[in-house]
Amino acid sequence: MRSALDFNTLKVFIAVVEKESFVGASKLLEMPTSNVSRCISQLEEKLNLQLIERSTRHMKLTQAGHLLYIRAKPLLEALEQTETELTLRQMQLKGPLRICIPNESGPALLGSVIADFACQYPELEISCVTNLSGFESLRDDLDLAVIITRGQMDDSDYVARHLMTIPCTIVAAPSVIQRYGTPSHIRQFEELPCITTVNALKGAPWQFTSMKGGFETVKVKGHYRVNSGEMAGRAALAGVGFAILSKQACQPYINDGRLIEIEFQQSAAPLQLFAIYSDRRYLPAKTRALIDFMQQELSNLSPAT
Repeated sequence: MRSALDFNTLKVFIAVVEKESFVGASKLLEMPTSNVSRCISQLEEKLNLQLIERSTRHMKLTQAGHLLYIRAKPLLEALEQTETELTLRQMQLKGPLRICIPNESGPALLGSVIADFACQYPELEISCVTNLSGFESLRDDLDLAVIITRGQMDDSDYVARHLMTIPCTIVAAPSVIQRYGTPSHIRQFEELPCITTVNALKGAPWQFTSMKGGFETVKVKGHYRVNSGEMAGRAALAGVGFAILSKQACQPYINDGRLIEIEFQQSAAPLQLFAIYSDRRYLPAKTRALIDFMQQELSNLSPAT
């Protein structure tokens, strides 16, 4: 059986009692007097009790009405106080903020950014862990995760906000070019030795921007797999095979000739940095503030194409 006593009904009843009129309550609550009167009548009908004795000149609480008022008043005040505290907590930049960033590029890209954010908001209790689990990390009671992905991101129940684009390119050591020649089409990587990832970025396939604006995947011959961009770069320098690397990270080696950049009509898909979280509607102010701060700071650091 549904209770006759709910938050809104009690609010109307208490307003009528304290203003000693339906008109006064309607002005306080900014609702029509007829709605106030109807609400009280429906409450009395549901309780099968008369709460207010009405006459043309005055109104008076019955014994039942008085009991309801003295019991409901502190409950309503407690509920309103709780509502206020919950709203303020949602809006304030204080309390725990649990985040996860990629364990390799994360500290380099975000270490100083998150530290500066912590200095600006000393009432926040920031806990930051590093790993490559991406979406999975949000299941560990975290508020926000920063992930690196390439090409088309998988559909999920999470909200993703773009933070940064990291251009990439295909490179190889001169010894690899001498041995295998310079490929002229991306499909040749299906037969050429390539350095790929163990599990990050979906493993072996490489992604390129397609002529239609989307992405094209190539299942390269991944005979050497790593879980680190730095390890991939070292392997490329050693002549292990072709590699898809951050343009900024390998540019010095391209400049001094230790790596040769291989350009195609379809360029390598860039790496993308995203902030992911579970719900946009109830996103706390502290989480939103951190995302905005990271986006602003990273916009000044974005590598040139």
